[in-house]
Amino acid sequence: MNKSYDILIVGAGHAGAQAAIALRQQKFEGTIGLMGNEKYPPYERPPLSKEYLAGDKPFERIMLRPESFWGERNIDLLTGCRVSKVDPMEKTVTLSTDDEIGYHKLIWATGGSPRMLDCPGSQARNIHGVRSRADVDKIMAALPSTDKVVVVGGGYIGLEAAAVLTKLGKSVTILESLDRVLTRVAGETLSRFYEEEHRRQGVTVELNAMVESFETNDDGMATGVRLADGRVLDADMIIVGIGIIPETGPLVAAGAAAGNGVDVDQTCRTSLNGVYAIGDCAAHANRFAHGAHIRLESVQNANDQAKVAALDIIGEKCEYDAVPWFWSNQYDLKLQTVGLSTGHDEYIVRGDPANRSFSIIYLKDGKVIALDCVNATKDYVQGRKVVEAGLALDRTQLADPDIPIKEVESA
Repeated sequence: MNKSYDILIVGAGHAGAQAAIALRQQKFEGTIGLMGNEKYPPYERPPLSKEYLAGDKPFERIMLRPESFWGERNIDLLTGCRVSKVDPMEKTVTLSTDDEIGYHKLIWATGGSPRMLDCPGSQARNIHGVRSRADVDKIMAALPSTDKVVVVGGGYIGLEAAAVLTKLGKSVTILESLDRVLTRVAGETLSRFYEEEHRRQGVTVELNAMVESFETNDDGMATGVRLADGRVLDADMIIVGIGIIPETGPLVAAGAAAGNGVDVDQTCRTSLNGVYAIGDCAAHANRFAHGAHIRLESVQNANDQAKVAALDIIGEKCEYDAVPWFWSNQYDLKLQTVGLSTGHDEYIVRGDPANRSFSIIYLKDGKVIALDCVNATKDYVQGRKVVEAGLALDRTQLADPDIPIKEVESA
């Protein structure tokens, strides 16, 4: 497979696929190779822990484009390939098969792999991450013989999986090592709301729960989770949702500046000549995080950075400066988040959480920096413009759900 491409994209998830699409939309006529380590064409990942796991959407409905799309646009889809080495001087990548592929420009869009626990019993066959179709297919195949599920991690992935499995009739326990769920992404009010919602649905939510080891049988299957307090929770299946590890090894080995992900500038260029990085694996300075260097694990970030990289490659001036947004579906609750609440010094609850439709507005130095909107799409849409502009608005009016956010007066 000794080929060469004008643009080689490593990683065929949202970011990589969108980069290829954006290049063709911008009338780029050079050769494009889109390489993925899975055997499938590019597909959406958010539905894996929601509609796909629930059986509501077959794989064909979560593909980013029909398989024929790539060939029709002269994009070579290279599946089942993993890069082991990048040589930025020779402008080649080496695959795990020792084949080499050349490039003129390289876009690194590898995302990350599930962060798993490293403790006794952690290699048991019924302990699963939720990152790929293969991960979820294994979970689905085991469901008929599964009654008790323990979910380790109270982030979006863990809570979404717990919601689906509860609806499928499983007995679910969520273990969160910190004192509340969604610690990294939300304030305490939202955390407590979701804890209570899951408990109301029959889920056991254990906070400050530290996993010490997994009990296993002679068949290499986990039968329980041993906690630091000595208790053992019976389990037929264990799902671990504690974040991802950015897939950056070959770039770092090649000399790319990196920390929590590969460092990129506002045009998504890495410190290596001719190499871009986008999506979950890319760390960038973000003004909505007060200039901090962060990674964003979201479809929004993947798509927006893909477009920036594509435009920069064809010589169009463009810098990444998009407001972050996220969503999560659990039970009949649609959570839409805009902005980053980290570092807020004040918050306002808009509406009554008991009515299952409300928003939490986060402020810093008097300015609105983020909103968490639960079944409150109008607040999300109107609040997005406020976050983008960094406005300071009247707090009393913000707290009144009868006053549309777009009509709230300045503070």
